[in-house]
Amino acid sequence: MRFDFNVTPFLAIWETTHACDLACVHCRAEAVPEPDPAELSTEEGFRLIRQVKEMGTPILVFSGGDPLKRKDLPDLIRVAKSLGLRTGAIPAATPLLTREAIRGLKASGLDQIAFSLDAATAEAHDAFRRTPGVFARTLDSVREANELGLHVQINSLLNVHNTENLDPLIRLIEGLGIVFWEVFFLVPTGRGKEVPVLTAGKFEEVFEKIYDLSLRCRFVIKVTEAPHYRRFCRQKGGSLARESGPGGSIGLAPQGVNSGKGFVFVSCRGEVMPSGFLPIAAGNVRTGNLGDIYRNASLFKALRDLSLLKGKCGICEFKDLCGGSRSRAYALTGDYLAEDPCCAYEPAH
Repeated sequence: MRFDFNVTPFLAIWETTHACDLACVHCRAEAVPEPDPAELSTEEGFRLIRQVKEMGTPILVFSGGDPLKRKDLPDLIRVAKSLGLRTGAIPAATPLLTREAIRGLKASGLDQIAFSLDAATAEAHDAFRRTPGVFARTLDSVREANELGLHVQINSLLNVHNTENLDPLIRLIEGLGIVFWEVFFLVPTGRGKEVPVLTAGKFEEVFEKIYDLSLRCRFVIKVTEAPHYRRFCRQKGGSLARESGPGGSIGLAPQGVNSGKGFVFVSCRGEVMPSGFLPIAAGNVRTGNLGDIYRNASLFKALRDLSLLKGKCGICEFKDLCGGSRSRAYALTGDYLAEDPCCAYEPAH
């Protein structure tokens, strides 16, 4: 099933809270332990969930911060499931992430639970998350979720800190019994502004490893904030179509998603943005309708107009498939329509 991304995003992410007890080096949200007093209330959350459904969007992810900081998380998931949405949640590996908490998410109807894993050793992972014990708790939580029959996703940030040790991380992930691996490439925003970014050439080297894995693994691989991986796959002759994962788990969009194009992000305060990594608000669900903002805001419409892309992205024969990371272009140049500085490909034109 293809989507008209001018009308309906494939995926909505709600940053349910800024609160989190970790202090990760790269944190987009610059999370702190206590919640923002201006966070959407439970009733406002219910209204947002209904608007996601009314847009025709099939998948809603409850993100953060740490969504377990919200005591109403199971209720929010239950409402989403009652409306027929597929749901995911990304809890942080803190003492809140108990077997009982995972069991409660499963009982609420959650379709997929995601845990972050950025290295194959406790020393490296815990240093990046700046909290001891996170690596062990993550692996314990993966095992517990699998035992409870809850589909498990791993999220990994790949950047200068771990690409030289990517092979051990891949071997670890292959043995975890997951259904989905989401690979994030750093966008320097939030605390990530202080972190150096991979060179364009290094992106291509990492793409090669991810692609090789995709040829042998059963689980779905999604690459986030590196849409030029789709160009890389096309050049290799590979297929990007995988609308479901093992056991009917959540799959990939039938066509390329990008910031504001098949994707919408709602902040904990209700701000509607093209992505959490492209933090420009086009409206607020407290004062407007989510679908109206996505479809009609000038920011979103510009991001979906490929004729506005600049530099080599604007003349690239793969721009419909890729389009470059609009978030990284904005973070590194201040212009969300500029060419992606981390793409090594030179267009044929």
